[in-house]
Amino acid sequence: MNDYNIQVVTGEILQAGTFNKIYIKLIGTECNSGQQRLKAPTGFWPGSKLSFTVSCTANLGTLLLVELESKARMIGLNEWFCAEVMVTTPKGEELLFPCHRWLGSEKVVLRDAVATLRHKETSPELLAHRQESLKVRRQLFKWSIYADGIPHTVHAEFPCNLPPEVRFSFTKDKEFVFSSAVAFMKINLRCPLKFSWSSLRELDTLVCRKTDILEYVQKNWKRDEFFGYQFLNGLNPMMIKRCSKLPDNFPVTSDMVSSFLPMGSTLEQEMEKGNVFLCDYERLRGLDGNLICKKQQYLAAPLCLLFSTPQETLVPIAIQLFQEAGPENPIFLPSDSEHDWLLAKMFVRNAEFNEHELNFHLLRTHLLAEIFTVATMRDLPAAHPLFKLLLPHTRFTLQINIMARKTLISSYGYFPKFTAIGNDSMMEFLQRAVLSLTYSSLCLPDDIKERGLEKIPNFYYRDDGLELWKIIFKFVNGILSYYYTDSDVQTDIELQAWLTSIFQSGFLENPHAGMIFFLDFFPLSPKFSFLSKTSPSVHPPIPPSGFPKSFSTVEELVKFVTMVIFTVSAQHAAVNNGQVRKCFLVFFRFLCLNVILTLPDLTTPPGFQFDYGGWMPNFPSSLQQAPPRRKGLATEHTVSDTLPSISSTVNTMAIVYLLCHDTCDRYALGNYPEVHFSEEIPQKQIQQFQTDLLQFEKKIETRNKTLELPYTYMSPQNMNNSITI
Repeated sequence: MNDYNIQVVTGEILQAGTFNKIYIKLIGTECNSGQQRLKAPTGFWPGSKLSFTVSCTANLGTLLLVELESKARMIGLNEWFCAEVMVTTPKGEELLFPCHRWLGSEKVVLRDAVATLRHKETSPELLAHRQESLKVRRQLFKWSIYADGIPHTVHAEFPCNLPPEVRFSFTKDKEFVFSSAVAFMKINLRCPLKFSWSSLRELDTLVCRKTDILEYVQKNWKRDEFFGYQFLNGLNPMMIKRCSKLPDNFPVTSDMVSSFLPMGSTLEQEMEKGNVFLCDYERLRGLDGNLICKKQQYLAAPLCLLFSTPQETLVPIAIQLFQEAGPENPIFLPSDSEHDWLLAKMFVRNAEFNEHELNFHLLRTHLLAEIFTVATMRDLPAAHPLFKLLLPHTRFTLQINIMARKTLISSYGYFPKFTAIGNDSMMEFLQRAVLSLTYSSLCLPDDIKERGLEKIPNFYYRDDGLELWKIIFKFVNGILSYYYTDSDVQTDIELQAWLTSIFQSGFLENPHAGMIFFLDFFPLSPKFSFLSKTSPSVHPPIPPSGFPKSFSTVEELVKFVTMVIFTVSAQHAAVNNGQVRKCFLVFFRFLCLNVILTLPDLTTPPGFQFDYGGWMPNFPSSLQQAPPRRKGLATEHTVSDTLPSISSTVNTMAIVYLLCHDTCDRYALGNYPEVHFSEEIPQKQIQQFQTDLLQFEKKIETRNKTLELPYTYMSPQNMNNSITI
């Protein structure tokens, strides 16, 4: 007899165990063991490691595959989360077969943990299994067109339509359901929550249990220095760029701003020195405002000019609220009346809300992460080294995006109901944002250089992000260089198919990559046919995407994979974590009514409470008065009337809470509890990656002790491996 010792490890997550009957079959080059039951009298409990013996009358030869099957007992189906199977052969050889997936009543076939490229497969049986597994996965993970001009999504209307292996864990699911129920509890009042705030002072009662940052925001949101600071280290450090020449439609003169510049200096001189910066919200041009409770809401498409002072602060020096220069589009200045200037800044902050939530948060992290995830699941087999590297960075992403589409951007979701941009304008905005998407803008070192932000002081997002990029790049290079040469990259048809999938479904096969074109002169790809429905003048020239269509070298591959991991971990943390942290208490008084909405949090790790997104005047989701066309008319009453309604405010805070509410079932960046690599060198690279992240964490902690406002959003302990919230 040939005895094989089997150790079966059940995952440690809640509900991972089972009382089902579990069967195993060992498949070798010579024959197979036949299906044999793994008898566990007390069942397979979470975290258990059970040993069994599989006896074979014949020699199996080289062990290739392990087949597992779960069969329900009479009491019904009980899914089982198998972590891994360790097999010790009669010759004493130990082989690890990673699983890390749920089994219901289906069979799963596993191969050992050694990563292999397709063209290096030596076994016909393993090559056949590799090809068959991809056929199966392409049936499980299909593409779906959500809307014209928007990245494709996974073909699953509800989370239950997803394969079990990518759905929420029991813990994550129950916590999320509880948080959703609490966040969206109905507030029963004797009158509807659609009235305006009577004054800015009334907003002081809105949020209790404040973080230090939230208190700072409330006290300083009107200050120009803090307004400028947020373009560097707030929720959205992605809009600002160096201004070497003013746009033709923004006729700011040196005389207008001379009093805000160093004595004797001119605007032209400061631009030449690299001290002038611009935020241009052109993508909002021409979009119609929404109706909320039958009341018109308003959008602006502002241009905001900022100056980096000798004191190393960043301050706004000119704001224009519309893209077309003219007498009814004044340029607001810090020397204008307090309320004129404040109102202009509020419209900029509302534009920031839309750019942040829809472009830099939804599109450039969530939707792209879904593209990366589906392509990985469809086009890379489990034995592929890139699949093993990326799998932890896809965890829960598909389900959170399905839920976000239902909750946020569906016709009955949050954006159509409670924001100024509404549904139709939101989709138009997203389409424009997709057209502006470039490869370099997703690669932080390139993005910082293109925006001319290498030297601006006190830019902690840049400093921390570039350091993280280097750490991730080093890790990815260490892993992939072990498996690839340039020749291997060019030969790997699975890798090239993966990239093609991303290019086709994420960047929508933009045929104009590498050129700038104008809609008047160049034909459109059918995937951009929506643009023909609107005036070409509304849309700016489409930039070259620069997105690679194929890989030729290891260096190209490493850069791209670094971008993928950075996007789903560090970049998502940078634009997500500053909205809200641990818990909040909403408390208002208006008329004779007192309302308390308490959102308890029993599970979120310390460090997540309201920050920049918790004070609505600083980050308004909607504005109820039209952008001013003349100066000198704004009052405090005008400002309070312009703020979002009470209903919009409450619902925005609830949705922001839900967007950022992490659960205890989370893995911080670099934490890989599931073993996918068995080779020594990849395992050492993972250990070095974790060491580098820990050292970087300490560096951030030391730096933050010297800052009035600590910047923690790029701290590795505050970011997940994947987009899970």
